[in-house]
Amino acid sequence: MNDQLVINEVTVAYSNVTAISKASFSLAEGEIGCLLGPSGCGKTTLLRAIAGFEPVTEGNVSLHGESISNAKYTQPPEDREVGMVFQDFALFPHLSVSKNIGFGLSKIPAKQRDERINDMLELVSLANSAEKFPHELSGGQQQRVALARALAPNPQILLLDEPFSNLDAELRTQLAAEVRTLLKANKVTALMVTHDQDEAFAMADKIALLNKGAIVQIDAPYQLYHKPSSLFAADFIGKGSVINVEIDAAGLLGNDLGSLSIQTLPKDLGNTVKLLVRPDDVTYDKTSDTRLPIVSKVFLGANYLYELALTDGQCVPCLTQSHIDIPIGETLPVRFDLRHVVIFNGE
Repeated sequence: MNDQLVINEVTVAYSNVTAISKASFSLAEGEIGCLLGPSGCGKTTLLRAIAGFEPVTEGNVSLHGESISNAKYTQPPEDREVGMVFQDFALFPHLSVSKNIGFGLSKIPAKQRDERINDMLELVSLANSAEKFPHELSGGQQQRVALARALAPNPQILLLDEPFSNLDAELRTQLAAEVRTLLKANKVTALMVTHDQDEAFAMADKIALLNKGAIVQIDAPYQLYHKPSSLFAADFIGKGSVINVEIDAAGLLGNDLGSLSIQTLPKDLGNTVKLLVRPDDVTYDKTSDTRLPIVSKVFLGANYLYELALTDGQCVPCLTQSHIDIPIGETLPVRFDLRHVVIFNGE
């Protein structure tokens, strides 16, 4: 596949403040990407640079082989063939659903415009709401109108800035999956910004994780979760604990955690390693002799998420079925399965 979007060594700076530093990222045609990271990491700035709302200090942004932003030139946003879905949807309250969708189609003949609006209404399953106004719709329906309006001019890429943040938590993940299905079915190239990893996992083929203005890892969601390349990625992605553990030459770990295969260990490890322990690395086992004190627990409906104390006071998570209901302060019998644990040098 050809790359639809290429971001090459892009830096965005304001006076003495660098918001984005040497970011590189690409999306193939029909691929859905995500810029993920904590608040203030620069992800929205990078998205705005792609849209043409922010100038690029260094590097280059190209769309379908054409340079649209560099240090010497910024193509106007309206000339970029970029669709944009904003955080607050930015619908016109005085216009009907159909007129909101058709807002960017004023330059095409009326018959063709009406056909495109009808196509978009069918695409987002809102054909029966064409004459309603935004205030008459639910949040999820408003989000679909904003999506239809952005797709109506047939852009080369769709940019989504925190598109689900105004919706409740359950609806966010559901809509992210629905929007992904819609975009993939129509082979739309898209790039989303979010700080919510559940949205990112539900939506994206590829995730660029940002921290302090830099892309620290680019990977598929599965790889980002199971093989974080840095302590920041390990801490930010998923539920887990990074603990310090002593290790001997044979791979035997302290804290009665068991042993690791020497063949799987990184080279040049010291006497102490950092382990990323996920909830599925610690399994409830009522027959186990290893019993760890319960520090806290959270009810998740189908599950309990326990926080358990090791002998040195560090804590690890354990996910059990919800009928395993043991009070805080008592102990939980567990066994460790460290076959897929992520290991970092202790230093």
